[in-house]
Amino acid sequence: MVDRLEPAQVGPLSREALRTPRAAGIAGIAFAVLLFTVLVLVRLAVPNDPAEAGAWLTDGNRRRAAIVALNLMPFAGIAFLWFIGVVRDRIGAGEDRLFATVFLGSGLLFIAMLFAGGAVAGGLILSANGQQSDDVWSFGRRVTHTLFNVYAMRMAAIFTISTTTIATRLGLAPRWLSVLGLTTGVILMFAVGLVAWVELLFPVWVLVFSLHILVVSFRSPTANVQPA
Repeated sequence: MVDRLEPAQVGPLSREALRTPRAAGIAGIAFAVLLFTVLVLVRLAVPNDPAEAGAWLTDGNRRRAAIVALNLMPFAGIAFLWFIGVVRDRIGAGEDRLFATVFLGSGLLFIAMLFAGGAVAGGLILSANGQQSDDVWSFGRRVTHTLFNVYAMRMAAIFTISTTTIATRLGLAPRWLSVLGLTTGVILMFAVGLVAWVELLFPVWVLVFSLHILVVSFRSPTANVQPA
């Protein structure tokens, strides 16, 4: 049973509730733009075939693109953590414990594996001196590929589905956004690694979801205040 708020507390908490959806929208937009940029730079810089690992580092432009992507990745992770936090705060006491656990766990695992893959890739790139064997490069490329495509993007798919389910149950998402989220999650679950560029669907979905939150918060701000 949830205790009711004291009258003196309602004012500050109501003002905070008004700010929370906008914070979620801004954080989500920042994450979507950063991750989209990272994915595009990595796709353009790093060859898809692990057998070519290392050869592309002789191209200065591709090497610089990969380094820029790796430096943007931590900021994308920070924005995503903020997005998770404010969305979870927005859900509040109405959250379903099962879906809330999956939502939080999948989001944190996505960031952890994204950072792990980035760390492996960064170590290989920054230590490149032309003396590493092709086997070392191939191994590193396969590790980063597996971390990102097999694990991280599957967690992104679960995050998309769980977030969409929670938002739909609480009436925070219209039907078209619910269909978009579930479709995106299913595609990410089964098509990543098989279809080129499909991983871009995740930041695009976060961008659309965040823009919806932001537009609704400006359109009818009083609707964002949760009852005491």
